[in-house]
Amino acid sequence: MMINFWNERYREKVFLYGKEPNEFLAQQLQKIQTGKILFPCEEEGRNAVYTTKLGWDTFAFDLSKEGFKKTKLLAKHNQVELNYQIADAIMVDYPTESFDSVALIFAHFPPTIRQSIHQKIINWLNLGGILILEAFNQLQLNNASGGPTDLNRLYTEEIIKEDFKPLKTELLVSSQLILNEGKYHQGKADIIRYVGIKDY
Repeated sequence: MMINFWNERYREKVFLYGKEPNEFLAQQLQKIQTGKILFPCEEEGRNAVYTTKLGWDTFAFDLSKEGFKKTKLLAKHNQVELNYQIADAIMVDYPTESFDSVALIFAHFPPTIRQSIHQKIINWLNLGGILILEAFNQLQLNNASGGPTDLNRLYTEEIIKEDFKPLKTELLVSSQLILNEGKYHQGKADIIRYVGIKDY
């Protein structure tokens, strides 16, 4: 089960993906006003702690209780509090139109549940709300810098376009970069970056 995998991994003492925010997320947040933001599958809290320090009203969830423990440690170290719950993306829910932004940072779902989760995320966005996404694309199978080893959990631009077609696409690009995010995101990586706005 995935929950056992992640609990075991997050028991390691080090912060597996570092303590600094995702670079693409940090870049995009510079362009928008602070508000209410959600981080699904937020692992050890690096991005949620960062946005809280910036003044965002931050919410996050992850299915791993060990990830939650690490998040509490990081939040305490940074003297911030955030709304973080242990929850599965399939089951968790929030009111419609309750977030100004949702950030999906390396949150990969199998095809059987991916579209329904992505649809929930669209529903959670306010009018004018912004989705920020960074994920591995299918070329990542050729690299050793992290991410799913199952092709079906990796994304293409076509998958992102289809899943988020109700949103207005502001950015959709595939590229190769060098990751430097802790122990498990190191080296050459093939990624997709997406920004979409709910304008209806």
